[in-house]
Amino acid sequence: MSLYAKLQQRAAEGRPVRIGLIGAGKFGSMYLAQVPRTPGVHLAGIADLAPDAARANLARVGWTAERSQAKSLDEAIRSGATHIGEDWAALARHPGIDVIVECTGHPIAAVDHCLEAFAHGKHVVNVTVEADAFCGALLARKAAEAGVVYSLAFGDQPALICDLVDWARTCGFPVVAAGRGHKWLPHYCESTPDTVWGNYGLTPEQARRGGLNPKMFNSFIDGSKPSIESTAVSNATGLFVPSNGLQYPPASIADIPFVTRPINEGGVLEKKGMVEVISSLEANGRVIPYDIRMGVWVTVEAETDYIKNCFEEYNAHTDPSGRYFTLYKRWHLIGLEVGVSVASVALRGEATGVATGWNADVVATAKRDLKPGEILDGEGGYTVWGKLLPAARSVEIGGLPLGLAHDVKLLRPVAKGQSLCWADVAIDTTTHAYRTRKAMTDMFAGPARKVA
Repeated sequence: MSLYAKLQQRAAEGRPVRIGLIGAGKFGSMYLAQVPRTPGVHLAGIADLAPDAARANLARVGWTAERSQAKSLDEAIRSGATHIGEDWAALARHPGIDVIVECTGHPIAAVDHCLEAFAHGKHVVNVTVEADAFCGALLARKAAEAGVVYSLAFGDQPALICDLVDWARTCGFPVVAAGRGHKWLPHYCESTPDTVWGNYGLTPEQARRGGLNPKMFNSFIDGSKPSIESTAVSNATGLFVPSNGLQYPPASIADIPFVTRPINEGGVLEKKGMVEVISSLEANGRVIPYDIRMGVWVTVEAETDYIKNCFEEYNAHTDPSGRYFTLYKRWHLIGLEVGVSVASVALRGEATGVATGWNADVVATAKRDLKPGEILDGEGGYTVWGKLLPAARSVEIGGLPLGLAHDVKLLRPVAKGQSLCWADVAIDTTTHAYRTRKAMTDMFAGPARKVA
């Protein structure tokens, strides 16, 4: 039975999937826009540090005021309305909630939210992929131990890439490469919230009109978000990552099967079976026609002449050898698609992407020369950007994960372009996020010799 049919059945039975949303910003609002149009779900509660802003976002996406007037979660569950408040723990602990959608974008807080939800028997759809990037494998393990499902969020690119990889492998195709698109030039890694809009392609007026957060959008431009998302994909699928960070080869959609081949066959890959990100800009800044900037893709290989001939017979666009074929989805709709994950974890008990190991990491890297006493401001800020590395390399250098480089004091000077290590900072070792990261390192990489 399809997910939609299962949702219709739950609606007919009067047993909706009850959801708690933590964080009602841009991503959460996009999901909220779809909830009234989806059968069989009841968004019972919203937790946000700014409840009035959450109410404003509900009005913006078309909710009536009456729909969100429940004075408590108990009342919301009885009446079918929605309660709005600041207490995220109440959502995670309430016995009437089935699924928590973690949508804060704050990686350290997200770990707290996930762990509390697991402890109270809740499935979690984790939109905050930043948290998944530095400890997703252990979050997945904790969820399994609690008998619940932990999942990446459909609509965000990592889950969509995982879906393409699963399609390929289920069909019997070897995955040569998979990833997303991005607008990239090498100097973008130095971008700050002050320069983001020119690099991104929006005017400051357009950004203000949309209420867009410059630090959040800068995390895309400076390469942090592509590295974070590629890490999540690698850890969920087992695909390898480049030994020294993403290469961002420029390519049109038509050229993806040409460039996502091994180096010895004319492509850019160190070997088969890797994640990579395709740039929508040539090295000189020229915009590539028919780009994959907002989309996802997977390149597969025909291992026999028969399959290669099938590619040719059905006019599949391949590389010149006819062996490598790329399937793609040019757009992703972000929060508008999260309902797929909610339905999948609640009705099928299946994640739409989940870490199965620790293959990749995102290490905080200096945007400029940093001095002792400076406070790191995390992804998208003025001090560091995130570089994708193999997990083994991160452990070897004692790399500081980007997700923990928020509001942390620097103890030693770090040169521009240098990756930070644990010894460079005064890390708070009391947080669940730090402890979860350390436990994951111990579990998947042996004794955490480089962890403070």
